[in-house]
Amino acid sequence: MAAKTVNDIVALCKRRGFIFTGSEIYGGLGGAYDYGPYGVELMKNIRDAWWNAMIYSRDDIEGLDAALITNRLMWKYSGHEAGFSDPLVECKKCGARMRQDKMKDQSKCDNCGSTEITEPRAYQLMMGLSIGATADGAINAYLRPETATTTYTNFKNVLDAKPHKLPFGIAQIGKAFRNEISPRGFVFRMREFEQAEMQYFVNPADDEAFHKMWMDERLAWWINVLGIPAEKLRFAPHEKLAHYAKAAVDIEYEFPDGFDEVEGIHNRQDFDLGSHTKGQKELEINANVIENKDSITKLAFSDPQTGKTFVPYVIETAMGINRAMLAVMIEAYNEEDLGDGKSRTVLKLKPALAPVKAAVIPLARNIPELLNISNEIVRDLRRLGIGRIELENSGNIGKNYRRHDEIGTPVCITVDHQTIEDNTVTLRHRDTMAQERVPITQIKEKLLEIVK
Repeated sequence: MAAKTVNDIVALCKRRGFIFTGSEIYGGLGGAYDYGPYGVELMKNIRDAWWNAMIYSRDDIEGLDAALITNRLMWKYSGHEAGFSDPLVECKKCGARMRQDKMKDQSKCDNCGSTEITEPRAYQLMMGLSIGATADGAINAYLRPETATTTYTNFKNVLDAKPHKLPFGIAQIGKAFRNEISPRGFVFRMREFEQAEMQYFVNPADDEAFHKMWMDERLAWWINVLGIPAEKLRFAPHEKLAHYAKAAVDIEYEFPDGFDEVEGIHNRQDFDLGSHTKGQKELEINANVIENKDSITKLAFSDPQTGKTFVPYVIETAMGINRAMLAVMIEAYNEEDLGDGKSRTVLKLKPALAPVKAAVIPLARNIPELLNISNEIVRDLRRLGIGRIELENSGNIGKNYRRHDEIGTPVCITVDHQTIEDNTVTLRHRDTMAQERVPITQIKEKLLEIVK
């Protein structure tokens, strides 16, 4: 069964090197975390799974990696500078600050229960920067609060470099930064996080069909690739739409504390390209956009069949890699009673996502023959290029098995005295703990079958 509380995952992450508190030796910093040896591997594998689904498995989506530091005008015309804020209230009694829309009871302080609450005020979520020798502390740039806007502003660059017909998309994975009032839920809501977003540009006449298509595509990915059971996921349409949206639906996962968002699929109509294009009056822009006097590029599409130039609609899929990792770990977490007072904790991750693909374990660390054979197996498996292969040489086979159960390693390969005699090893499978004896020559084939 999945983890009962997020605290189960927090403890495992610290103990086994998945996630550490950022700046921990100085008391930490709210909403900032560091990813340890196995956390970086799991994050990379989730990124790779998304990139494979979006880029390598399709012909109609291109990749992008845009700058983190951006011109202030970008966020003026996107609407972020004026409107990207949360309603903040403060308790007059204890001084606690809270997002009004997240309070349990908006008439009482979540911290002390006092009813002496200030009126809400807008709290800017973007992180401003002062860059340049003459900036003198004034904000003249921002760390991007999302990857999407830097995708829109590269629309024509990508289209010119690699022409496409509609529909086509641009995908991007990267860091984003938000000045969150109250980071929460471990890595669920942070000030520095990683997004995987894809913007799919479509003819306005086809927007609703493609919105439905991407809802189905993304839900199937969570189930089939990340291994989240269908009954733990649901669609949640937005009750109140943002000013730019025609339709918006979240994929929600059932965390231990209830359902919450893990990915959004939005029909943003022509707001984004329309906001950043020059020559707005020449184009029939449906969305309500700010008049743009600074853009030097027309972000529109010329249909070669009709000769008409128009601003495409955008269907967006937006996922947080950190939230995906948390959901995957919660779902994979199992505590199993083995009888006789023994138990084990095991992460039953999809093998393709596992931080370590295989561990090679010599039964005794003081026997040179066993270590030499183990090292040769490790070198041979690493040539496959499938991910991390570890050599475990502590000499305690039981502890090694338990450690690799906890980090989700799908198979352990034990080299023992019989190996010296007949060139066979023991494959011990994580989920079932079943063991099988196989020739060394078959290890690569067996491992590829497991992690494919």
